[in-house]
Amino acid sequence: MKGKTIRVILIGTALALAVNAQDSQPPAKTSSRAMGDHQFVTKAAQGGMAEVQLGQLAQKNASNSSVQQFGQRMATDHAKANEQLKSLAAQKGITLPSGMDSKDQSLYRSLSSKTGKDFDKAYITAMIKDHNEDIAEFQHEANSGTDPDIKAWAAKTLPTLQEHLRLAESCAKQLGISTTPTGGDR
Repeated sequence: MKGKTIRVILIGTALALAVNAQDSQPPAKTSSRAMGDHQFVTKAAQGGMAEVQLGQLAQKNASNSSVQQFGQRMATDHAKANEQLKSLAAQKGITLPSGMDSKDQSLYRSLSSKTGKDFDKAYITAMIKDHNEDIAEFQHEANSGTDPDIKAWAAKTLPTLQEHLRLAESCAKQLGISTTPTGGDR
């Protein structure tokens, strides 16, 4: 009888260890895809914060009234999108960053030192580049994301980003900036 009791205890212990080992395994592939949605939300939040702050800076530092109006539109539209994203992130249990990423901080510092026509050209050039990238990322999330609510938010926000790109390109035309991609970053 003692031998059976020991075997039962050993088998029970082995099963408990196996269950614990499974619990400590990395999440399944669905979780890694969901992580892509979470990364998108985090990046969108950082970018949205940057757009608001850069738009506010444009209202102060730009000399061209179209660039100032564009900055106002950026600040307003992205503040609205940021509020929607905060609500969505809260529903999903995603903690959003509290500030811009280092790339956007660097851009902000660079633009802060400019005024007038120098600011106008640098800001609009940055906005065209940024919105081309954003549109591609939002389109990818809208098409390929795994969380239906995050996909829907990306799809809903996409037309606003496309309008921002059109407005930035219109400002660029007024400023005499080429919007045709060169061999550089693209």
